[in-house]
Amino acid sequence: MPPTRTRPRGRALALLGVAAGVVGLLAAPPDAPPTPLAADPAAAVADATTTVYYWTRTKNWSAYNLHYAPDGGAWTTVPGTAMEPACADWVKKTVSLGSAAGLQATFNNGGGVWDNNGGRNYALGTGSVTVKDGVVAHSDPCADTPEPAAKKATVYYSSATLGWSTVNVHYQPAGGSWTAVPGVGMTAACTGWWKREIDLGTATTLRAAFNNGNGVWDNNGGADYAVPAGVSTVRDRVVTPNAADPCAATPPDTQAPTAPAKVTAKADGVSVLLSWDPATDDRGVAKYQVTRVGGSSGTVVTDVASTVFSDTGLAERTAYTYTVKAVDAAGNTSPASAPATATTGDRPTAPAGGKPLGTDPRKDPIYFVLTTRFYDGDASNDRGGSQHVRTGNAANDDPMFRGDFKGLVQKLDYIKGLGFSAVWITPVVLNRSDYDYHGYHGYDFYKVDPRLESAGASYQDLIDAAHAKGMKIYQDVVYNHSSRWGAKGLFTPTVYGVRDGQWSWYYDEKQPGFEYDGLTVDTKSGKSYYNGDLWSTAEPPGNTCVNWGKPTGGRSPEGYTLYNCQWPSPTSGMFPKDLYHPCWIGNWEGEDSRSCWIHEDLADFNTENPAVQNYLIGAYDKYIDMGVDGFRIDTAVHIPRTTWNRRFLPAIYDRVSRRHGAEAAKNFFVFGEVAAFVNDKWNRGSVNHSAQFYTWKERKEYAADDARAALEMYDYEQQQGTGNQPTSTNAFLNGNAYHEPDHSRFSGMNVIDMRMHMNFGDAQNAFSNGKDSDDSYNDATYNVVYVDSHDYGPNKSSERYAGGTDAWAENMSLMWTFRGIPTLYYGSETEFQAGKKIDCGTTCPLATTGRAYYGDRIEGSVTASDFSKVSAASGAVATTLQKPLVKHVQRLNEIRRAIPALQTGQYSTEGVSGGMAFKRRYTSGSTDSFALVTVSGGATYNGIPNGTYTDAVTGDVRTVSNGTLSVGAPGKGNLRVYVLNGPGKIGAAGPYLK
Repeated sequence: MPPTRTRPRGRALALLGVAAGVVGLLAAPPDAPPTPLAADPAAAVADATTTVYYWTRTKNWSAYNLHYAPDGGAWTTVPGTAMEPACADWVKKTVSLGSAAGLQATFNNGGGVWDNNGGRNYALGTGSVTVKDGVVAHSDPCADTPEPAAKKATVYYSSATLGWSTVNVHYQPAGGSWTAVPGVGMTAACTGWWKREIDLGTATTLRAAFNNGNGVWDNNGGADYAVPAGVSTVRDRVVTPNAADPCAATPPDTQAPTAPAKVTAKADGVSVLLSWDPATDDRGVAKYQVTRVGGSSGTVVTDVASTVFSDTGLAERTAYTYTVKAVDAAGNTSPASAPATATTGDRPTAPAGGKPLGTDPRKDPIYFVLTTRFYDGDASNDRGGSQHVRTGNAANDDPMFRGDFKGLVQKLDYIKGLGFSAVWITPVVLNRSDYDYHGYHGYDFYKVDPRLESAGASYQDLIDAAHAKGMKIYQDVVYNHSSRWGAKGLFTPTVYGVRDGQWSWYYDEKQPGFEYDGLTVDTKSGKSYYNGDLWSTAEPPGNTCVNWGKPTGGRSPEGYTLYNCQWPSPTSGMFPKDLYHPCWIGNWEGEDSRSCWIHEDLADFNTENPAVQNYLIGAYDKYIDMGVDGFRIDTAVHIPRTTWNRRFLPAIYDRVSRRHGAEAAKNFFVFGEVAAFVNDKWNRGSVNHSAQFYTWKERKEYAADDARAALEMYDYEQQQGTGNQPTSTNAFLNGNAYHEPDHSRFSGMNVIDMRMHMNFGDAQNAFSNGKDSDDSYNDATYNVVYVDSHDYGPNKSSERYAGGTDAWAENMSLMWTFRGIPTLYYGSETEFQAGKKIDCGTTCPLATTGRAYYGDRIEGSVTASDFSKVSAASGAVATTLQKPLVKHVQRLNEIRRAIPALQTGQYSTEGVSGGMAFKRRYTSGSTDSFALVTVSGGATYNGIPNGTYTDAVTGDVRTVSNGTLSVGAPGKGNLRVYVLNGPGKIGAAGPYLK
């Protein structure tokens, strides 16, 4: 409450009393000598002062200000002047009154809380005046009080969860002033801790905030930290007073981990897959030691980071015995596990695994294909499935499984001719469902789906063929779920079935020895989608499904009787709870989104179970060994970040490093689908469901049990909220300067830029929303950026993008020059199926959807002499290559490939005016690439380095001598890329870039 400006009642009487006192002093006693007259009366009268003492125990404010007005004078500026510690429970301030005989006063804490004497203000005279709980008196409460010893606060601050390399403390002792921003530097005390000793004077507490010296603050969510005298620690927004020194020597770790349990060994040809449950340790397990005995090589010991180890290149038909020990950071080693034995078989004839190209993934624009819908190189592996007729696909002679690896190998030159050097393909593992052409219904994760392979065109052949052309293969992988029929080798459910007059058409007779692979036709049923191994009329041993085989009372669409346990379901008890979650998702932004089924075809793995983790890690090790260049992770948001950071991501990078080397691991590209179909920076305010959240490591320790840790992390981060998440400058220039990015807190998972994707209905919106989010990713220069996909168009549209050719060109121009990795869904270069519903399930033919077969447009021959360069083409593909957006994307790829700043550079809009305009720079060794970009509209760049700039689109040359460059609007879809000391015009003018 502010002070009251009216003069309080009774003030006149007080003044009369003061005047009488003055008169009395002038009347000298009779025996006193005469008083000489002052030569200068004005100089003889000193300014009056008042020392105001204010009682603090009642208010207990962190700061005290005196706001006052000398009688007849002006008030100080709100909040007044700071008061200083006087003695125990008192603060004071001495003020000059000039010729005034008193003052009006109020007090406040600097934060809007006032004491103005109930609206009357305090009327104070001169000399020493106390104000205590509304009572004014004349005294010096600190007289004869010994000067208190100066107090100190020793502050330890933990940066372990923030990853800061510099820490400042900005503070204010109680009753004192704040330090100048950014405060004073703290010194490194020990790993993760910083220290500063602060003199408090007579104060007993201080307010503090911390920062990294680059504008990133921890101010306790805006409340600052209250730190008492003595030793205190500040960690994860918790102040611990009277704390022990966190850097004091810790007792030595002498406790060994427990022995690994449930070690299993399974031979596959001349390889053995070993897995085990995690060991436990009071301070954490650092690694495992796998000891192998057998064969001619004797005893071999291998260090392993995860709980899965694939031992390859062994001798044929040889028995091997394995034991596993756990080791902690101190070197304490557990007892050996129980032994596990496996005997190898014959050496397979399959080609040896390849090796990833291992280059920076930001240099490689991505072309995304649904393999089965791209190009059919081998009609013998085409399969229509059980829904072939019902969908209308049969009438179009368009089986769902149509495209294959052979077709993709044949059309790699088409993709390379467009300028793409990475191909993202849909999942390759064996699927099993009624409509599984897309690959997301995994059944046998250790087996490549035979419907994709052909003689001479295996998955390995595809990887090798792509690498031979300098192109990468990114494999779509699924960790979240299996098919509704489970995961072969882990668990497959048995459902109730009966071959009666109603259902014999559906349930195939059991064929002993026949094994489903999606391709081979069961001779008795005539089906490649044979299901005789999935059902039973008799209740199977160990069944946990409730009410086995009892009629539900319902009817099928055909009018047939429906039975309990006839269909896989999470709530029927059919799936074991330790391997699969037993619930349907209820809240897409709730905790259950990470632990329940999202669709009846997607059985949700209990990914916090070691058996599930080992199954998946072992499966994907196989594809790493084959030499894939990266993984696109489907439904990543439906697995807790703790599980990614603890288990799956370390296992991926450990395997790549072990098989292909550290450099390959550094550039193995993992990018996740963290679906968020809103325009918010944080998905409806939920950090746990936002894409950028998954790019960060954990910032505190959680329970050793993965399921419990997932819940602890979820609750902790939701409480921290959006305002207390880590931030990064990795995507941003410092002015015009590139700086080395800090990836020390990077989780290992990059992400699809869902916010830009949702806003690509308009390129300007996509640009603005992208910029707004970039400080919350660990490094947004690795974001995968696309307009539409096999799931959605912009704004969660269910149709492929249909904004028109000009809008497509503008979107592409932005994607290919802004930060991130440009990605194109197959056929978008010809506006293929624009406006068509992307997916209608089994209710319409594929030919009418955004997943239609593309092969007809690329029939014929095509030869690429280099990226973006087609040396020869004939047939339909030659016509396709003349399309305007094809020409546009070819040149965009050509320009981006020639300018490092557009591939790996940081960016800034500082000093840049214009719509979609920015500057980018990349500096490394002898490379220094600086580019000024504007898309569609004009722009002015201020404060840029002087020198010669050449436009990569037109070849226009500009000399800058005053730090300013202005560029006219090139037109919708067109752009300008002025490069400092650039290579000149790149490529030939086209329909948009001209």
